[in-house]
Amino acid sequence: MPAKILILSASPRKNGNSEQLAAAFARGAAEVGNIVETIFLREKNIGFCRGCFACAKLGHCVIRDDAVEIAQKMKEADVLVFATPVYYYSISGQLKTMLDRANPLYGSDYAFTKVFLLTAAADEDPHATEGAKTAVQGWVDCFERATLSGVVFAGGVTDVGDIGQHPALQAALDAGRTLV
Repeated sequence: MPAKILILSASPRKNGNSEQLAAAFARGAAEVGNIVETIFLREKNIGFCRGCFACAKLGHCVIRDDAVEIAQKMKEADVLVFATPVYYYSISGQLKTMLDRANPLYGSDYAFTKVFLLTAAADEDPHATEGAKTAVQGWVDCFERATLSGVVFAGGVTDVGDIGQHPALQAALDAGRTLV
């Protein structure tokens, strides 16, 4: 049975390096028959969480913007994939804002059990992605049936297209094919 995969691309740049990782993952997952949808957060209107916790009572956020629909898609997906540039050794603000707005998923009957993190950074040191991994792991830890199943890191990429022939593209493709 095919998995339902939702990719959140958190790059503010069209065709950015982390977006290319997302595209490779999507290709690999689709090749083996999975259902893949990619959402480009830069194209969405997503406001900041107000911390009102109305979502805990209502099961959805009271802010009427694109985050409500995205959170619902996250809830229904079997696999979540977060693709983000690494900014100041963490995830992009776009992804952090969406993860905060996904608070209605906490305590819900969500479907996802696997989460993948795809990162691209100017810094070549593999430790450059540790802050991003910690941020996503902290979110995943709130969902007892979910695990951070894989992290792909492309270091040494700054400008759009720098990822070119980077080995991380193959790693993302393979992760999509195998979901491990």
